[in-house]
Amino acid sequence: MKKTHDAVTGRGSALSRYQETMVGSHSFLSLLYFEWCMLLGCFPGAFGIALRKIFWPRMFGSCGRGAVFAGGIVVRHPNRIRIDDNVVISENCVLDGRSSESDATIHIGRNVIMSNQVMLSCKDGSITIGENTGINAQTIIQSTNGCPVVIGRDCILGQGCLVIGGGSYNFDRLDIPIRKQGIRNDGGVEIREDVWLGGKVTVLGGVVLGRGAVVAAGAVVTRSIPEYGICAGVPAKIMKNRRDRNGYG
Repeated sequence: MKKTHDAVTGRGSALSRYQETMVGSHSFLSLLYFEWCMLLGCFPGAFGIALRKIFWPRMFGSCGRGAVFAGGIVVRHPNRIRIDDNVVISENCVLDGRSSESDATIHIGRNVIMSNQVMLSCKDGSITIGENTGINAQTIIQSTNGCPVVIGRDCILGQGCLVIGGGSYNFDRLDIPIRKQGIRNDGGVEIREDVWLGGKVTVLGGVVLGRGAVVAAGAVVTRSIPEYGICAGVPAKIMKNRRDRNGYG
């Protein structure tokens, strides 16, 4: 996949570059419908929500019943995005499904709610969010270069979290800039069901958070956490286990 700068400023007409970067299709009809939906994205209040409820589901690769779209949402490559029933996406969220290969890059499960200014960003990656998960304001979830992010059902992500698969550059060579050395494949991130991330938690690639884990606010998770583990700190360390505290196991 082209870098964003190359896609926006490269060869070809301005229209074709826009279609490649934003729409994800060179079909003129797809372009027209995308533009219509983006125009509806600016309408405020109940009237705007009602219009988007009618027209926006057809823009995505698939969209279940009862999905609600607030105003100011930014969408890229909507044909690669799958949304299940009763999903709520709040104001000024970003759904960026860009990919040069996969037809399905973002899958948002049933009953998921995304608060204001949440960003889901794929650049040749994939993001899966399990049902009944809540994502609080200003959280960023990013997947790049084939490093998937998978979040299980019934999870809670606090305000301002960062979950990133494929976020580390190679830097072994000294003769070329780091930005030209490519992204290291870190295997992505897996957050299993019933995990709670406190506010401003960072989860880096190569990490698995086991079922029922709890991560304290401000922690930076660089290593996997076992089931029901409670961790805190920079880098995060396991402090105790929920099984021990409750007398289980």
